[in-house]
Amino acid sequence: MENTQAFDFKKNIPLLAVLLSGAFITILNQTLLATALPPIMRDLNVSESTVQWLQSIFMLVNGIMIPVTAFLIGKFTTRKLFLTAMSIFAAGTVIAAIAPSFQFLLIGRIFQGAGAGIMMPLLQTIMFLLFPIEQRGKAMGMYGLVIAFAPAIGPSLSGYLVDHFAWRSVFYVVIPITLLIIIAAYFLLKNVTKLTNPKMDSLSILLSTLGFGGLLYGFSVAGNTGWLHLNVGISLAVGTIALVVFIRRQLHLEQPILEFRVFKYPIFSLATALGMIVFASMIAATVILPIFMQNLLGFNAFHSGLMLLPGAIVMGIMNPVSGSLFDKFGAKWLLRIGFAILAVTTFMFGNLSADTTFTYLAVLNAIRMIGISMVMMPSTTLGLNQLPNHLIAHGTAMNNTFRQIAGAVGTAVLVAITITAATGDSISGAIQGVNVAFHVAGYIAVFGLLLSFVIRDPKTI
Repeated sequence: MENTQAFDFKKNIPLLAVLLSGAFITILNQTLLATALPPIMRDLNVSESTVQWLQSIFMLVNGIMIPVTAFLIGKFTTRKLFLTAMSIFAAGTVIAAIAPSFQFLLIGRIFQGAGAGIMMPLLQTIMFLLFPIEQRGKAMGMYGLVIAFAPAIGPSLSGYLVDHFAWRSVFYVVIPITLLIIIAAYFLLKNVTKLTNPKMDSLSILLSTLGFGGLLYGFSVAGNTGWLHLNVGISLAVGTIALVVFIRRQLHLEQPILEFRVFKYPIFSLATALGMIVFASMIAATVILPIFMQNLLGFNAFHSGLMLLPGAIVMGIMNPVSGSLFDKFGAKWLLRIGFAILAVTTFMFGNLSADTTFTYLAVLNAIRMIGISMVMMPSTTLGLNQLPNHLIAHGTAMNNTFRQIAGAVGTAVLVAITITAATGDSISGAIQGVNVAFHVAGYIAVFGLLLSFVIRDPKTI
């Protein structure tokens, strides 16, 4: 394992602030539009099925860009890639803010998704190259704070903005923050990634786009249309075939776009699987709980977003703590305790009723987030620690890609279970569907717990 020199936290606080701020604003943007969709429908005269594309296209482009980022990191300097990604994101935000029609708004979201898709794996790669192995848990804890807090405050923040201002305000508040980050990065960011100047393989990029894009789109649409819909079947089939061809091609290229040989490291493969389980569990709950609160308990969008906020705060506090514990004790007991908490609290969510209170949901979700924080970043750090520095960019791209797919699959499967397991047209029947979905999620968490026992030593298998 290659190592890096000791990293001075205090001396590099401005640099870390720039990196984490860039990640924060791009990740926040994923959920910032949640409660703004109804006024957009009215203002731009589009249907519910059409307006949902503003969310879907962002996640789709985001998921397509992530696998390509390993190639881009080898091709361009850290500063150039960071500034380009943030500039693309800023351009998309401006287009969305002034969009005269839905088509222009959609174009803005495409640009935002492209910029955000580059940012996440780029930031992880930079953090791993800056920090020595004994400090990476702490570094990823800070990154985890951003990952947890940004998407959770999005619905509450957008709810407040939409209640008091026009829907365009959700984009206007992002513009000045993004521009400040770009200016700060220009002066503070330094180059840390090594240029390998890989050759551009257009066919690989096309196959990657069709493969990962097809799977993400298929799973995302399945949650709304059902698994038997023609679009779902075609998307999953095209995605699967393209991905198989893509993988075979990468294994034979001298300079692959995405290095699948990272899965030859057993601990990386295991840690990626654990991360997929916990991320799917977290994302699916943030979709199901607000639907349960709004459609079945009568809460408004702002309050359903507010319910998630205590969990976000708890996870934000816990992520740096988990990172420090990882550096000191390793991953073994963090993962086991985390999955145990996740399993128990998820099963407790499988006992909801029409009398369930806001306080019960908020407190239980906050406890559940403690478990998630003990698994998500430690599992990522555990896996990436096993890779030599020249494979870290590929490892982070792979880790983020598979997490995106897990989030899409988890959401689609649990939403489909929620619908199909509902009995009758009554509220109690619909709540039964929600309870069944959480029971299934609980068993998945139990599987993650059992899988975590494969880890024997603190930081390796």
